[in-house]
Amino acid sequence: MDGHERRHVRVAVIGSGFGGLGAAVRLRRQGITDFVILERADAVGGTWRDNSYPGCACDVPSHLYSFSFAPNPEWPRNFSGQPHIRAYLERVTDTFGLRPHLRFNSEVRALRWNGDALHWEVETASGPLTADVVVSATGPLSDPKVPDIPGLDTFPGKVSHSARWDHDYDLRGKRVAMIGTGASAIQIVPAIQPEVERLTLFQRTPPWVLPRADRKISAAEKWLHTKVPATRAARRGLLWGIRELQVSAFTKRPNELGLIERLARSHLNKAVKDPALRAALTPDYRIGCKRILLSNTYYPALAQPNVDLFSAGLKEVRGSTLVGADGSETEADAIVFGTGFHVTDLPIAQRVTGAHGTTLAEEWKDGMAALRGATAAGFPNFLTIIGPNTGLGNSSMILMIEAQLNYLADYMRQLDVLGGKIALSARPSAVQDWNRRLQQRMTRTVWNVGGCDSWYLDANGRNTTVWPGTTGEFKKVTRQVDLAEYEVLRPPGGATTGRSTGERAEVAV
Repeated sequence: MDGHERRHVRVAVIGSGFGGLGAAVRLRRQGITDFVILERADAVGGTWRDNSYPGCACDVPSHLYSFSFAPNPEWPRNFSGQPHIRAYLERVTDTFGLRPHLRFNSEVRALRWNGDALHWEVETASGPLTADVVVSATGPLSDPKVPDIPGLDTFPGKVSHSARWDHDYDLRGKRVAMIGTGASAIQIVPAIQPEVERLTLFQRTPPWVLPRADRKISAAEKWLHTKVPATRAARRGLLWGIRELQVSAFTKRPNELGLIERLARSHLNKAVKDPALRAALTPDYRIGCKRILLSNTYYPALAQPNVDLFSAGLKEVRGSTLVGADGSETEADAIVFGTGFHVTDLPIAQRVTGAHGTTLAEEWKDGMAALRGATAAGFPNFLTIIGPNTGLGNSSMILMIEAQLNYLADYMRQLDVLGGKIALSARPSAVQDWNRRLQQRMTRTVWNVGGCDSWYLDANGRNTTVWPGTTGEFKKVTRQVDLAEYEVLRPPGGATTGRSTGERAEVAV
């Protein structure tokens, strides 16, 4: 496809992580082969391609962190590392014949809905195209967030983000400042601590950390899972069931999390003997309010003599001097930001212009909202995988992705059943009703009442990230498209006067 050709496809999928590859597999299973996967990088993998920092691994058990339609009996550990997960996604790509559909180095620069033609006009780094349907699978953990620190541009050393790790830069013997104490930081800290001269951790809020029940999966287990698939399915089912039973404590009865909190305190007390350090590492909010982290090596690393803990965020940089919010200072040769991603302000939303001439970011200025986590009002035939309020606090996101793939599949079926050139646009009332009920349920969850400020909350303090229920419930509510929640758009110029956004047709349901 050259820069002047505007090719048309049935579906354009954005991103080639779990969501994008899963969407592609589901489309092929539906018999749809006229689609492209637009990937801004030069390889598949999404967040598991971008995040390659030392110690990078998943905190969800391997047999639950894989597609149900692509089981992997060869997982090497209970919790697999980044290289193994990325290799798994490469195998999925090959197994399901997705390579011909991939367009690498094709970052999406703009998406605009054409209401007359009832299709999306897509501008990419590799040229333009049009698509009847767009599936955005960019994911919430794809665009790093670096805080605006005064004086950061004066720092003479190396500055990087955990999701953009520079493997050519040698940290050995360096004075390193780690900013943040999230899921990436607690893996990076123990991985680099033995190599650096001095490690300073800037901590605004201590996380709750539980033991990581990780071990090597034996050859016997792999053989059994390969030869007797039922054992593999049983293992996955057990892992899923345990997590489903935990959900009510997070969503309805946060006080029941006290037992888990005591386990986390015991884990801290065993690893850290210094009372002052232990006090600085003890959270003052209910466990689960922020993401619960898993590590057996984080606390021991912080207790080492070459590690300093600054119990305040980074306030200012003065050359090679880093100044904490409490006035404390340290010298550094390198700064690593483990400060997360643009989750509640997705960058892709700024590039999508809908039926009313406004961007998705503008429509979401007061908070993200999408019907069943998939479709936003005013953006016909545009679906999001891992959309608003589809995140999880205790289980595998692959379960949520597969539920959304079911919704995508039925969405495509409905378009075929309605026939002709057609588009579905989520009714504003349906989106509002769905979101209102979600936010009502959110009021008693640990994420809202646990006493913390987390990345689950947007700038207005609303939780637009997490799903307040079980994965089983989400699968049920995304099993099929309810046409009563949508307006059906047909091309203008038919029996009635056309409209620039497409003519709306009522459907009896």
